[in-house]
Amino acid sequence: MIRLRRLIFNAATFAPGVMHLPAVKRVLMRRALGARGTGQARYCYAVWLRHLRLAAAHGLGADPRFVAELGPGESVGAGLAALLCGAERYYAFDVVAHANATRNLAVFEELVRLFQQRAPIPENNEFPHLGPTLDDYAFPEHILTADRMGRALQPERIERIRASLHNRAARDSLIQYRAPWTTHEAVEPQTLDMVYSQAALEHVDGLLEVYTAMFQWLKPGGYISHQIDFNRHDAANEWNGHWTYSDPMWALVRGKDVWLINREPYSTHQRLIKDCGFDIVAEQLVRRRCALRRRQLARRFRHLSDQDLTTSDAFIQAVKPGAAAPTQAVARD
Repeated sequence: MIRLRRLIFNAATFAPGVMHLPAVKRVLMRRALGARGTGQARYCYAVWLRHLRLAAAHGLGADPRFVAELGPGESVGAGLAALLCGAERYYAFDVVAHANATRNLAVFEELVRLFQQRAPIPENNEFPHLGPTLDDYAFPEHILTADRMGRALQPERIERIRASLHNRAARDSLIQYRAPWTTHEAVEPQTLDMVYSQAALEHVDGLLEVYTAMFQWLKPGGYISHQIDFNRHDAANEWNGHWTYSDPMWALVRGKDVWLINREPYSTHQRLIKDCGFDIVAEQLVRRRCALRRRQLARRFRHLSDQDLTTSDAFIQAVKPGAAAPTQAVARD
């Protein structure tokens, strides 16, 4: 089950000075960014429009004004897409500052073209592992109307977003990029309309604190929208083999790689979301066969339900009380 090369590499990060070696930093950075394509405009376009389209479908606000993203990665492209749809301010929170101005500007210029062309949402033949899935990938004209996009894409507004990319530290910047960030200092309470993430929450330690913070940041009626990946992240041979490691062994596998997964199953996210006061309005689960026997699981994971053991990816949206939305659950094998 153990990926020996990863075990040796990560265990070595405990040795004095190893974490400061350029080659080690490059490997850890590459792992942190993973297979996500946030350096590609079309990927960012697909991510934002999928979250937005499903928010509209589930009765949530389809025109969020103040938006935050957890773990944007290589670029703040999805947040730029939100701004190009009319959002007034975008907050980006990451553990390490991955994004840079040159990459962001290139992504931004391509995003402007995609929105001006009303391009269809990229499908899974282009990004096979990208969730959530949609029933219709046409440009969402019913949400992003000609009038709305006309206002959002005015030349002076595009220029203001571009200027914000050059000066993210300014108090009046449309883009607030914070890395590293803390839950207490990130955003004033009841400021945001939407908080979303794409394949980020599986990497977050202290999930209770983060979900509690999101609840506090949001206005009543605001919502969260998260795509979560429960796969091994190259830490085992089986897709869910990370649940076979004891805690001491996992400490060696993880080393000082702060971005490696937290190993929490989907039920943990469900429970914390509800405990923090959210109402879950939509779930989309991707199910995979579990080849593991329960006796192979580490003791702390033997209680996992069959649903947890077969859920490799999940999309979930939940609202802070103040706006009603129907519950809808969809499973995809």
